[in-house]
Amino acid sequence: MNGDALSFGSAPYLRMMGLLLFGRAVDFFSTWVATPNLVLEGNPLARKLGWKFGALANLTLCFGLAFWPTTALAAATASLLVAAHNFHLAWLMRSMGEEAFRDWFVRRMAESRLPLYLTCLLGETGATGLVGAALCYRSPEDSDAFAIGCGIVAYAFIVLFYTSLSLWRLRRNQG
Repeated sequence: MNGDALSFGSAPYLRMMGLLLFGRAVDFFSTWVATPNLVLEGNPLARKLGWKFGALANLTLCFGLAFWPTTALAAATASLLVAAHNFHLAWLMRSMGEEAFRDWFVRRMAESRLPLYLTCLLGETGATGLVGAALCYRSPEDSDAFAIGCGIVAYAFIVLFYTSLSLWRLRRNQG
């Protein structure tokens, strides 16, 4: 990725900061809609930090990443895609309640075959990641298209990693 850092406070830096703040804010909001008590949060660090310290950590992250436009655009892309992923079932999580949704989901997992679930998870994240990888492959490294492709790949990895982590914790707690 592009190694040229922006000057703090410059117009391009402030644009990248605004983009990052928007992306992280939408991700934060989608998480709050889905799981206001963070019961369903897949990231154990985010759950441990809670809302107040999580917001501070994200603000710090935005200030740091805004120096590098390619990295900032990739992070904002991943954040917005994670938010979209959160919003997909947030209405159900909120209407059922966090604990009831978790219990319902655990029952569905117990009644499903693990290979089928993993195949579907790999299908979702693999197909998404391939779109991002193709965009990266076909774009110059200092282009916005490359950064967006990296963000799509990062999103696919985030979903795969945190869903797998949640699945592992779930199976460990059952057995």
